[in-house]
Amino acid sequence: MLDTNAVLSLWHYRHPRLVGLLAWLERRRAALLTREATLDELARVLRFPDLALTEHRQAELLADYRARSTPFAEPDPALRDAALALPQCRDRDDQKFLALAWEAEAHLLLTRDKRVLAMATRAPWRDRTLIVTPERLLRHVDLAVATARDTPAVGETPSGRAGC
Repeated sequence: MLDTNAVLSLWHYRHPRLVGLLAWLERRRAALLTREATLDELARVLRFPDLALTEHRQAELLADYRARSTPFAEPDPALRDAALALPQCRDRDDQKFLALAWEAEAHLLLTRDKRVLAMATRAPWRDRTLIVTPERLLRHVDLAVATARDTPAVGETPSGRAGC
């Protein structure tokens, strides 16, 4: 899952360090989960004057993200009660992302929002959903790729040639 600021980092700002993140997620066939409330927030934020996006560019960004994301069912009334019992984020606007992560049993929630990141160490999140910044995830991904590249396969020497 990506919250709005993570979506902006990838689609609008296109931070050079994050360019490979979406490709990495797609190679692992990760579902970028959304719901109407999260898409509505993205559409609202894309209209902020500070972003200086034309209506055409707003529509383009939103359409691109919609095309890459997977809609998750709107909350079942029984599940809504469970989501309400979750620890509440200090920013009520961010609770929709936490509720969606909980209901969808998401393994990962990417955010740059300090209030959402603060939830990462609280129960039940710390035992169920990894809440991290895109940069932190990339450090782990880069490390895993480097480790896999530097670790010879069974029967290989570190140079990559078959060993005896």
